[in-house]
Amino acid sequence: MSDELKLFSAKIRLETCKMLAHRGFGHLGGALSIVETLSVLFGSKMAVDPHRPDWDGRDYFVLSKGHAGPSYYATLALKGYFPTEVLYTLNENGTILPSHPDRLKTPGVDTTTGSLGQGISLAVGIAKALKLDGKPNKVYSIVGDGECNEGQVWEAFQFAAHQKLDNLIVFIDENRKQLDGLTVDVNNPFDLRAKMEAFGFYALRVDGSSEQAISDAIDDCFAHQNQALCIVLDTVKGQGVDYFEKLMDNHHIRFASDSKAELDKAILELEKQVVSGGAQ
Repeated sequence: MSDELKLFSAKIRLETCKMLAHRGFGHLGGALSIVETLSVLFGSKMAVDPHRPDWDGRDYFVLSKGHAGPSYYATLALKGYFPTEVLYTLNENGTILPSHPDRLKTPGVDTTTGSLGQGISLAVGIAKALKLDGKPNKVYSIVGDGECNEGQVWEAFQFAAHQKLDNLIVFIDENRKQLDGLTVDVNNPFDLRAKMEAFGFYALRVDGSSEQAISDAIDDCFAHQNQALCIVLDTVKGQGVDYFEKLMDNHHIRFASDSKAELDKAILELEKQVVSGGAQ
């Protein structure tokens, strides 16, 4: 499974870079930091059917940090929800792939997100509704560390913990940067795992670049019943592409001169990874 997921991650990262290179700008940093998590979820953990996006038996995914939509769209395309060629229409007039996920436009998207703080509230609501209906479906939601500046996020966390929503895993993508700087400088989040435990969650911190570590953490979480669940992902903004990992202003990038050349170089390297089966 590990080799298959590494290959899937390489493909997601490649398609994300290619679509943003075509567009000329976009949220590359935060999109790349969640690639391995998307790979594990859609590649091995979630019950989904690309031919029946509205299947009642599906698990739900909510990308609360909606600006990371490009890697989400790449994942959906690779799973077969729509042709990969559609990725090159990102943000264009009439596209089914708007800047942030829209459940009324994109097959496979269950919730419209992008207004930070609101996505996790939707995920918690879905999880509670499934509990009330006695359904076994699981819910997974990725929240940004910068997004955790929003008070609404913590209201949702408190509700999830109080309701013991053990059918929901909250992932916090701790890449330590947000739009206007380092999270520790903008609004220090302190120890996110400790904070989630204090809220009543069973919480883990894992290497967010390791498919195996993420997969094991998901299994570990679901072994705990009657308690809310959280996995803090230790990631790097621009993850998987050295130049963009080291670039300070890598939240939203307009690709020109040096950055465009480096993106093109990354695409060539990722294409080699895909040909070699995902090995780095």
